[in-house]
Amino acid sequence: MPSLDRTHSASPSPSAGRPSRRGFLALGGLAAMTPVLAACGAGGTTPQETEPIADGVPQQLRFAVIGSGKTGIHAALRYRMNGLDLGATLGGTKVSWPSGFTASLPVMEAFKAGSVDFSFATATAVAYAVGGDVPIVPLAAYPLPGSEVEILVPRGSGIRGAADLKGARIADQKGTTGTYSLIKYLETAGLRLDDVDYVDLPAADAESAFANGKVDAWISWQPAIGLAKARHRARSLPGVRTYDYSFYVAGESFAKDYPEAVAKTVRAVRDAQRAINKSPVKSVDFFDGIGGFGSTDLERDVYLELTRKKLLSDSNADALAVVDRKAVKSTQDLADNFHDLGVYPSGIDVTGFLQDTRFDSVRKAVAAELAK
Repeated sequence: MPSLDRTHSASPSPSAGRPSRRGFLALGGLAAMTPVLAACGAGGTTPQETEPIADGVPQQLRFAVIGSGKTGIHAALRYRMNGLDLGATLGGTKVSWPSGFTASLPVMEAFKAGSVDFSFATATAVAYAVGGDVPIVPLAAYPLPGSEVEILVPRGSGIRGAADLKGARIADQKGTTGTYSLIKYLETAGLRLDDVDYVDLPAADAESAFANGKVDAWISWQPAIGLAKARHRARSLPGVRTYDYSFYVAGESFAKDYPEAVAKTVRAVRDAQRAINKSPVKSVDFFDGIGGFGSTDLERDVYLELTRKKLLSDSNADALAVVDRKAVKSTQDLADNFHDLGVYPSGIDVTGFLQDTRFDSVRKAVAAELAK
């Protein structure tokens, strides 16, 4: 889940200064994953059927599953919590659930390969998609919870705030929401990333390094960071914030052919999250019943607390809305800051992409559904 907040001017056109696809896929180890992404994400699905069941009703919708898919919006829709039936909502569409994605960034390659139609996407993934010419359509967005990201330190650590991180060894998955939160947190003490010993690690490896004392601090997002905090009896530093937006997106050709279907899917996502937020205990019991948690009560208890406090990356999806100026500005700021840091090799005109008039008809369909 699903990173940046500093204002810079956008490039003059969506393609101006755009880095090559190869340059983008090389970031964060993604190049090494590219040959297997379509396979691991496709989940055995076949190419998208083009003949509709009826006017505007697709035969199939492939909704990418990030993580286990047994908690949150994915689980609510896939396992029909409270009788939710996405396929019936769309008019008889067969909904499949391509899986094997650890984050939304790899899903962008699955869009490129044509093996998914609809997905959650962090602002970071959207920026990568723009720079990598991934054929997606931005449908709706919402701000991430302000306290979704935490920086953990061992309980007995002398690190008490941002200033104490100077020279510290800090684990983070580069180019994510956590990266920008770390940047902004360091700025409160007049520090930059080059003032710390920065270690780029995916979440599982970062937790292992933290547990074994190989790093002094670790920044990540919920629920992984909350569960790790409980497991290792760690403490979080005060004042760490989350700044960016998250999105729901569709494949460009699918959205063009079936604008009403993607709009109804966006509304189903919003309504599923509203149901979760309305009844946290009932919803978490449902996720527990389909195997959403481990064998101990700890994971379930942490997830329930995060659900109640609306601290999960999905939590604010109950307020999904058509992409507005705040979402555009935030995501452009993210891209500009990552370019300044060298995470992105060139400037990216996220603003031009998110406001492109070729998406107007889909925007209108989404706005109409979300008004219901």
